[in-house]
Amino acid sequence: MQKTSEQYDIALSKCKDIFLKKMKDYGTAWRNLRPTSLTDQIFIKAQRIKSIEEKGEQKVNDDITGEYIGIINYCIIGLIQIELKDDTRIDLPYDEVAKLYEKYLIQTKQLMLDKNHDYGEAWRDMRVSSLTDLILMKIFRVKQIEDNKGQTIISEGVDANYMDMINYSAFALIKLAYNLV
Repeated sequence: MQKTSEQYDIALSKCKDIFLKKMKDYGTAWRNLRPTSLTDQIFIKAQRIKSIEEKGEQKVNDDITGEYIGIINYCIIGLIQIELKDDTRIDLPYDEVAKLYEKYLIQTKQLMLDKNHDYGEAWRDMRVSSLTDLILMKIFRVKQIEDNKGQTIISEGVDANYMDMINYSAFALIKLAYNLV
């Protein structure tokens, strides 16, 4: 489990680095995204990964690891947006966003460690394509929750689905980076 924790930290530190650099370039323009638009952005990235996996080739040179990183960062944006739903500011201070990013990174990693303990690192025996499918399933769940105006009867909310997508994407990054496919 220590190996997983270390690999997770390496993968997610790259995501955080990219997020913070893009924030310096673009600010917090993502604050304009409605929840449904954010979900669609995540969907586009996951669908591109699935399309490349199924076709076995790609025409745009960006590799799929960048798409998994994008999924992670959009999901963290989603978690931040949920927390700040009543905050109308578009431009957020860099330090505030960096702290929120770290907060959700810590929470999501703890969830991963807890589930990883219970499931016995089953993800290590999964195919990357299965992780992609699980991400897509979570996206469709989020879309349904959004269509239901955020109401669920028995199911987890959007935030839990975002955290699961972050963790599935992290597992895919680990598998791809460490050639464990």
